[in-house]
Amino acid sequence: MKDAFDFSGKVALVTGSSRGIGAGIITALGQLGARCVVNYLADPQGRNQAEAEAVAAALPDARVNPCNVGNWEQVAAMMEQVQKDFGGLDILVNNAGIMQDRTIKRMTLEEWETVLRVNLTGAFQCIQQAIPILRPGGRIVNMSSVSGQLGFFGSSNYSASKAGLMALTKVAAHELARQNITVNAIAPGFIDTELTRRLPEEVARQFLDQIPLGRYGQVADVVYPVLCLCSRYAGYITGQIIHVSGGFYM
Repeated sequence: MKDAFDFSGKVALVTGSSRGIGAGIITALGQLGARCVVNYLADPQGRNQAEAEAVAAALPDARVNPCNVGNWEQVAAMMEQVQKDFGGLDILVNNAGIMQDRTIKRMTLEEWETVLRVNLTGAFQCIQQAIPILRPGGRIVNMSSVSGQLGFFGSSNYSASKAGLMALTKVAAHELARQNITVNAIAPGFIDTELTRRLPEEVARQFLDQIPLGRYGQVADVVYPVLCLCSRYAGYITGQIIHVSGGFYM
């Protein structure tokens, strides 16, 4: 059991891993022996690249790959580069995601489609393009959200994308089982990240009052279940949605 989280010899790709939960996951995998691909979305200010390079620099064996997961050609190029650099892939964590909250009445079609393209279509494209290079016994973990289960006011695009990701997880689990590849999802509740810090103070307080454990989650609270699902001891777990919400969703 002491080697349960030994990922030596494994290749891991975590999308959206320049900061936050994604950075926490790829860092943990790298520190536990995995060869890593740190993914980021290029931005005009260069912040994402700088943070991705910093994450990679702290790991023993990591590459940095800029890719907009909502762009089919870029995803194909990223997977081709992974194959070229490492010869295959063992772990894919679809973590990249964005929010553009607005009520249904006021939401533009562009806002709806942009969030769906990154959060849901992006995960679909990464899974589809990763299939040829995923080795038997591989692991896919999709980062969904409690919002996909409950649906929050003003987040129709985000909630729909995360609910769709739960369904995609189950379908992929069925289709990839013959290759001995497991597919599961993590549905975090309110985790202390840059995204949740944007919530108005009153809204944040109301949500906190509904969490039985009485606190927001930390990045580590999400990282550990992901490591478990990626480990050798989770080989008989697939098609599951694991809620990490401090009891917010039961």
